[in-house]
Amino acid sequence: MRHILIATLALAATPALSDIETRNAEGSVVEVMDRLETAVEEAGATIFARIDHGAGASDAGLDLPESELLIFGNPKLGTPVMQEDIEAGLFLPLKMLVYSDGDGQTRVAYEEIGDTFDDLDMGDDLEALGRMEDAMRNFADAASGSG
Repeated sequence: MRHILIATLALAATPALSDIETRNAEGSVVEVMDRLETAVEEAGATIFARIDHGAGASDAGLDLPESELLIFGNPKLGTPVMQEDIEAGLFLPLKMLVYSDGDGQTRVAYEEIGDTFDDLDMGDDLEALGRMEDAMRNFADAASGSG
């Protein structure tokens, strides 16, 4: 009985895994990230950072496939979300990852917006969340070469 209780408590304490959207992209990591950056800028969002994880690993003497992270946001979308629950600031600005998988395929990945803010106290009908989800999908389309 004690083992069942311990297992139940362990499962309850384990955070749910977020749904990550991924798609294949045409071109190198740099080419795909450049398209992503352009799409984000053209949408009027601010780019806060472009982080080259692969270069960071190399600088530390470690191997990692090419991968870059783009951190960006738009106060017109993010502020209403934070007005609903200030802790949304832990998840904003948004980010997308472009990486080379083990087979040499370039991929674009991002967390589904519904999952990103799932544990916060806000309504599911908040318009800004839908607009963020649409933007992330559009950005991924543009970056992957399918948009």
